[in-house]
Amino acid sequence: MSRLTIKELQNMKSQGEKIAVLTAYDASFASLLDDNGVDAFIVGDSLGMVCQGHDSTLPVTMDDMVYHSANVARGSQRSYVITDLPYQSYTTVKQTLENAQRLINEGGAQMVKLEGGQQQLENIKELIKHNIPVCGHLGLEPQSVKELGGYKVQGRDEDSAARILNDAKALQQAGIQILVLECIPASLGKLITEVLSIPVIGIGAGVDCDGQVLVTYDMLGISRGHKAKFVKNFLQGQNDIESAIRAYVEAVKKSQYPALEHSYQ
Repeated sequence: MSRLTIKELQNMKSQGEKIAVLTAYDASFASLLDDNGVDAFIVGDSLGMVCQGHDSTLPVTMDDMVYHSANVARGSQRSYVITDLPYQSYTTVKQTLENAQRLINEGGAQMVKLEGGQQQLENIKELIKHNIPVCGHLGLEPQSVKELGGYKVQGRDEDSAARILNDAKALQQAGIQILVLECIPASLGKLITEVLSIPVIGIGAGVDCDGQVLVTYDMLGISRGHKAKFVKNFLQGQNDIESAIRAYVEAVKKSQYPALEHSYQ
C-alpha cells in the first residue's frame, strides 16, 4: 500500500470528496487510524497537552516532534503525514529550513505545518524552494495563545475576518498546499474554502471546509478538562475504538460532522 500524495488530496477537493484527518502521535494509533480510512495525520504539537500533560503546546520541542513523527510514519502505510513545527522553531528563515528538514529526514513527515499569516511568507517561500511541502494554519493559532489572551474564536468581526481571508490568499500564493482553519465562524470557513484552490481542513471552522481534523483523544472522549464546542465523542454508541474511527470518517465524508452545534456563527 502506498501513501496518499498531495495530488490525491487536491483531487479529493476538486471532486468534492471530504478529507478525513486526525492527529497521531504514536505507531499503534497511527496503524489503527490508517487501517480505518483516515486520509491524513497531523502529528500535532497538541501532544504537549494530551501526551505530556502541559497546559499549552508551548513547551513542545523539536526533538519531541521528530520523535513522535517518526513513530507515526513507521506505524502507518497509507495516510498522508503532516507534522507541526513547534513553538519558536521557525523564528528565522535559516532555522525554519533546518528544522523542517529534520521533520522530513528524521521524522518521516511528508509535509510540515506552521502557524501564522503574512509574517510567514519568507519562511514558506524558502521551504518551497527546497521542495518541502507546507501546510498553513490560520484562525486560532495555539502557539500564539499568550498574545491572543486565551483560546478564543477568531474572525468574528469584519476586520479580523478580512485579515484571515487575506492571509489565506497570501499563503496560497506563497506556495502552501494545504490550509488548516481553527475556531472561526462557519461562514468564514466556507468563504475561504471556496476562494482557495488548495484543500482547506477545518477544526471548528464549519462543515463546508474540504475536510475536518480532530485531536484523536478528543474524538474518543478520553481528553480531560475543557471540551471545545467543535469536539464530538465518536466512541459513544460504538463497541470499540476502530468503530469510532470509522464513524468519524463516515461522518466527515457525508458532511454530517461538524453539525450546527459544533460550529461557530
